[in-house]
Amino acid sequence: MSTRGGVTIEAKKGIIKVIVNSNSPKNKIICFDSSKDAYRINIKAKAEDNKANKELLRFLSKELKKKVRIKSGFCSKEKRVSIE
Repeated sequence: MSTRGGVTIEAKKGIIKVIVNSNSPKNKIICFDSSKDAYRINIKAKAEDNKANKELLRFLSKELKKKVRIKSGFCSKEKRVSIE
């Protein structure tokens, strides 16, 4: 489980949806968007050459202390991430 700014992500095995805002000042879990059923996450890296995807995986695996992989949405802000 990771809590950042009052937002909690349960570190259970499964798939979560995330909406990534790249090129942000710092990596941060912003909120849970109930209308899209997804977590909004700011990532420092730019969305070029797969940098934001790699940074997202590093950030989530550090926060959740689990292995994570992007299942879909490699070229989109909306992604499905697998927690293993």
